[in-house]
Amino acid sequence: MGLFRTVVKEAWEKTFLFTKFLCFLHVTDNYLVDPVKIYGPSMLPVIDLNPSLFLGERITPQSGKVTHRDIVVFRSPQNPRRTVTKRVIGLEGDTITYVSNPENNDNDKHETAVVPKGHVWVQGDNKYNSTDSRHFGPIPYGLIESKIFWKVFPLEDFGSFWRK
Repeated sequence: MGLFRTVVKEAWEKTFLFTKFLCFLHVTDNYLVDPVKIYGPSMLPVIDLNPSLFLGERITPQSGKVTHRDIVVFRSPQNPRRTVTKRVIGLEGDTITYVSNPENNDNDKHETAVVPKGHVWVQGDNKYNSTDSRHFGPIPYGLIESKIFWKVFPLEDFGSFWRK
């Protein structure tokens, strides 16, 4: 009977330790840090075409404290199953003037928009190849998942990514 109790006690301790580890991962991923894979041309030249792995912190967006020039990851307003990465250009109350069709140099039509309360204006750094607030308007804070702060991969670029 003593051997059985020892085995059960050890199994219980290992299970409890494993459960604590899973809880730690859950809290970290959902409330603190989010691994983000980014690829595509919309953020050129800051983020290149090759797939890159970044860390995004979730505390700042959840508290509604994103600022101008932050690079954020958010749910696409056009396809909620997709996440998109863009730079914050305007905060609530800001007046944004933008070129509605940058590909057409002959007719640079400038438009103006005021960012409503509880929203931000986002744009890709590559204005010629980016679907952003110029197409779908300002996005609500609630769609923002994280703010990029650290580049993990490729390893030669490993390091802080706060103010790129």
